[in-house]
Amino acid sequence: MKKFLFQYPLAASIVLTEAAGTLGIFFYTLIRDFVRGSVSDLSAEPVMAAIPAAALISALLFYPLVLTICEAVFLFLEARKRHVEAAWHFDQAAIWYGLFLEVLYAALMKEITGADWQVQLSNGETHTPIYSAAAPTIIVIFLLALAGYYYLSFQPMEKMPPLLIVLSMSAMYLGMTGLIVFTVQIMGREREDLILLIYPICIALVIARTILRKVHAWPELPMEKRRIRENAFLQRIDHLLSDSGFWPIYALLLMLPLLGILIAVLVLFGQAPDSIVKAWTETSDWALSAKEAPQNIYYDEHYLCTVAAGGHRNVVKPIRKGVRHGHVVIVNRQLCVANAFEQLLEERTPRLHRALRAFYDRYGFPIARLIRSKWAADFVYFLMKPLEWLFVAFLYLVEVHPENRIAVQYMGKLPEYKKQLPALHGTREIGIKIREPL
Repeated sequence: MKKFLFQYPLAASIVLTEAAGTLGIFFYTLIRDFVRGSVSDLSAEPVMAAIPAAALISALLFYPLVLTICEAVFLFLEARKRHVEAAWHFDQAAIWYGLFLEVLYAALMKEITGADWQVQLSNGETHTPIYSAAAPTIIVIFLLALAGYYYLSFQPMEKMPPLLIVLSMSAMYLGMTGLIVFTVQIMGREREDLILLIYPICIALVIARTILRKVHAWPELPMEKRRIRENAFLQRIDHLLSDSGFWPIYALLLMLPLLGILIAVLVLFGQAPDSIVKAWTETSDWALSAKEAPQNIYYDEHYLCTVAAGGHRNVVKPIRKGVRHGHVVIVNRQLCVANAFEQLLEERTPRLHRALRAFYDRYGFPIARLIRSKWAADFVYFLMKPLEWLFVAFLYLVEVHPENRIAVQYMGKLPEYKKQLPALHGTREIGIKIREPL
């Protein structure tokens, strides 16, 4: 076991994490069921079925934590000039397995699609966190950071010019900055999103140790310095670059010039000069987003909700946000009037309401799926105007306070963590029961 641990440390870390994580989850389940008094109900079949799930949890959650701890230990040892050869293998696991988990979390938990903010999505789907037109700039920055890392990792120290070492460090700094911005972009307020912090922390430890190793490994190479001594400027430059302790600081100072050169080159290939900013702001649904996307179409949605959210603001005239079936919708007067009319039908003529509701459920969602542009939403808005006037006339004919009924539509309750709407003042005096909107 000891031989396996020292000969194959990465494989050993995987095996031990899987074994410890699986056993830990298994015994936790037993103890929990024992406390609840349901251990006697356990049989071999559910226990065996739980083992693969425990192994999966260990791989997805525990092993990234183990990698981060290992990287922290390697950095501590490097600071004491005790280099660990196996650390490079852990670096590869941290970079590539961590990237895989990051993409997996974004796809499954965040439901990220490749669509830009202008595209209307459905249900819980979210738009791309990186504007597609500016994505090449971000991709090139990350590729440059990887190139800098692998250059410092593979190139023999004797063949590395000091200035190229510093530029490679600057490239890694740029990549780390991009990763931090990406993490800030996609992190939400959910507790589960804290797992997104593991990857940037792990990569920061990898970069710090890689830089520290080069600082420690820089030798005083024999070279002809007669001409350097004869030139005061060259002598000063040589003195600055030969002191490897200042390389990380020089790399920090060269970040912006390197970024400027990179942007200038990318402009020649069609990228905008401000692509590095637009990549994050020309998006919707995220922390740094500056755009408001069309409201998602929900599978139980109806087309008036789509019109209120998807049309031109000066046409459909959205007035506030509301709540429908537990999710936030954008509300305009036409939508409130239609729902108030339906509510009145449900109270006064339930049989007629059921027939109309069935017809609406059958044709409303297919119509909503056809509304894929602002112009289509505007067209439906104007098409519905005569019916809206008819609904208003009917409400004013049979309702004592028609505007009060219209005003309280879509004021349902949200879950605690989604509360975004101000309370409606004076609802008790209105005398209308606020219910979940249809």
